[in-house]
Amino acid sequence: MNFKKTAVALALFGFTSASIAQATFSFVAQSDMKAPSHVVFVDDLENLDGAAARLNTASEGQLLKLLALNDFETKLGHVQHLQMVAGLGSLLVIGSKDDNGISASELQDLGGIIASSLYSTTKTVDVAVHIDNLTLTDTTLFTPSALIASGYHMRDYSFDKYKTKKDEGKSTVTLVTQNAEMAENHYQNDLKYVAQGIHMARDIATEPGNNMYPEVFADKIKAAFSGIDNVKVKVLDVRDMEKYNMGALLGVGKGSVHDPRLVIIEYLGGDKNTAPIALAGKGITFDTGGISLKDNDGMWAMKSDLAGASAVAGTMHAIANRGEKINVIGIMAMAENMPGASAIRPGDVLDTMKGTTIEIMSTDAEGRLVLADAVYYVQQEYKPSMLLNIATLTGSAARALSDEYAAVITRDFELSTQMMEVGKRSGEHVWPLPLHANHFEQIKSPIADIKNSGAGNPGASIAAAVIATFVDESLPWVHLDIAGVDWLSEDIDVSPKGSQGWGVRFMDQVVREQVK
Repeated sequence: MNFKKTAVALALFGFTSASIAQATFSFVAQSDMKAPSHVVFVDDLENLDGAAARLNTASEGQLLKLLALNDFETKLGHVQHLQMVAGLGSLLVIGSKDDNGISASELQDLGGIIASSLYSTTKTVDVAVHIDNLTLTDTTLFTPSALIASGYHMRDYSFDKYKTKKDEGKSTVTLVTQNAEMAENHYQNDLKYVAQGIHMARDIATEPGNNMYPEVFADKIKAAFSGIDNVKVKVLDVRDMEKYNMGALLGVGKGSVHDPRLVIIEYLGGDKNTAPIALAGKGITFDTGGISLKDNDGMWAMKSDLAGASAVAGTMHAIANRGEKINVIGIMAMAENMPGASAIRPGDVLDTMKGTTIEIMSTDAEGRLVLADAVYYVQQEYKPSMLLNIATLTGSAARALSDEYAAVITRDFELSTQMMEVGKRSGEHVWPLPLHANHFEQIKSPIADIKNSGAGNPGASIAAAVIATFVDESLPWVHLDIAGVDWLSEDIDVSPKGSQGWGVRFMDQVVREQVK
């Protein structure tokens, strides 16, 4: 049965004016093989089937001979690029063998591999992707072709706003699958919004600090969410925060000429009487360390110290656009941490909205300060059923877990293990670090209620303990430290190097699993 070919354009979200490569997706049941490029998957060289078998027959066995000549392996993700097979100008053969079945995130990786192999951001691509020979896991909720399309979408990204020569790649991607109608629905009405949210998060975290500061961020968020159903954006300025006695958030911003902001996105897509999930993000638009000044080496990357806030924004954009039947509050604590004449000093004491006082041991431990007021505010104003905060918070987390895992810290280890499963399903993996009673002892201050850092290690757990001080002990609470995973020094399958927008897929999955 042939389904009508329907183009699914990537109406890419223009948070900045960056020129982002464009792609268009179609889902069809049959292909006329006229596209200049084709992709087939192979899991067994002894028993070719599907499109690969048809091409091998049409080429009188040339396909298998060429694969053998190039030592092609069928392992998942292995790529061989061939030309002039059965009259095709370009053929991408990708290994798809996985004895445990292919997960949703691995299918997205395959889509990213296709995009990167065809240089989608810089070249014109017209490709037909034949979806067969894919053994899926039982937990895969979306059609394989929709997941492959979303992986291609995620990888098809460049940030060239400030370059005189722009990346002008455009892709026309036809996915050939017997589930064309269902796949189109999965992609068009769901997965494309997640990919757009990831691109949005990358845009924000890549903008230089001179063009992205708290007021600009707030204005961009208001514009981005304007007109989306069930969404309201609130912005607290200095006067508002003073009324709430948010001395920690205000204190971090004192050294900057740019005033801090607290940005709240309310998405009420569920029953009005149902408590929302709260997502809280650290939004330091640039972090010099303040008076506790960082070394210059690598400080340029501190423009991405708002990656937690950008991930919250991208997640909220995905949830709201697909109309998820749930209530979610996204709260982003925005400040610039600069060593100006009015900056806070080590040894200063700050008030907080909760009333708990904080002695400043290091002004470079600022993320936990802005989150302290943010998480308390969202609890008081919205009474959430669950609270997740996300931040590029500590080098300790990065040193402990490198770029393989984000750190997850909770009061309840069972909740941590649940978050590990969320990570596996989303493709953004986490690993638990401890939160012990002694960590709270280490942050006790001789002149205030707590200090913003403790003596010695472990720094990631100490930072979590500061934030936990402002979270009700009965509330399910998840702390994500993404300092080691957000900024990539090398490409991965679904993202070029730079900000990968880490956290959008993870938080999106958390929200999906909370929908009743």
